[in-house]
Amino acid sequence: MGNAGVTGGSAEEYRAPLLIAWQLTNRCAGRCLACCEESGPDRGWADELDREQALALAREIAAEGIPYAVFGGGEPLGVTHCWEVFETLSQGGVALKLETDGRHIDDAAAERLADLAMHCIQISVDGATAATHERSRPGSNFTDTLRAMERLTAHGRPPQMVFVPTRLNLHEAVAAYELAVSIGCQAFVTGPLMRLGRAAADWTRLACGPAEWQQTVELLRERARERDAATALAIYPWDILAEIERRLACPQAMLLVVPNGKVKLLNALPFAVADLRRDSLASAWQAYRIAWRAPEVARFIATCRADPALLRHANELWPLSTADT
Repeated sequence: MGNAGVTGGSAEEYRAPLLIAWQLTNRCAGRCLACCEESGPDRGWADELDREQALALAREIAAEGIPYAVFGGGEPLGVTHCWEVFETLSQGGVALKLETDGRHIDDAAAERLADLAMHCIQISVDGATAATHERSRPGSNFTDTLRAMERLTAHGRPPQMVFVPTRLNLHEAVAAYELAVSIGCQAFVTGPLMRLGRAAADWTRLACGPAEWQQTVELLRERARERDAATALAIYPWDILAEIERRLACPQAMLLVVPNGKVKLLNALPFAVADLRRDSLASAWQAYRIAWRAPEVARFIATCRADPALLRHANELWPLSTADT
């Protein structure tokens, strides 16, 4: 479900992050209605890290002994140097997670992914039918997505299916879970729609009511009990407002790196606290931990509870000085 769903210990407990959440690009082939990052074919950033900058960062991550790196986007597999980044990290002992639409996963890519230290591969499927999936994810091909998942399963890397619930597809949630089971997915992952990016801009049309969502959760759990399948059912418990409030109380031991190398507090918050084109990971980690105590951050989060429309700023990069915090 994106980086909001990543767990980990409190930042105060660690000398370095447990996890790097890294968006290699903001470009992808789709224009998904619920995209947290507002990615698309024409949404790449002009100042995204180039090959040399990305590889230098990958080497630094490995050298720092950071155990886990998550790649989302945009579409990470659409970046020409992504394989070099993955291999550098994998060889450096860093476990990987990949969030992808699957369009680049042919047999050769599936085999290559199977050879990496790839702990988890997530592919989004927002419906149990082509019509619903492709309506929710314009630019995606339902059949091709399923074939990518089948290839991964055949190569011993069964993916996780991610289902983002909206009013357009909630009626197919249980059938989508059944589809994940039939493919042999490692897990079926879902949770409340995040009020970020395009979902925030079109919230009234897309967002399910709390009662509808809870009813769907119960139906999914009931079906999972009946099936008792190897495919796990993973339902994230919080909406984005609860998420940011919890993170303020207990910041995650992670750094979110956006395509141009800047470090944000969280994908739901617009604050940028470091720039890895000039700052070391160690200094970025220190700035990140200090920034969670900044009054501006606490005020923004408190105001979001009364005015959730403020979350429309989530994909912006507001500078946050930690010098006086």
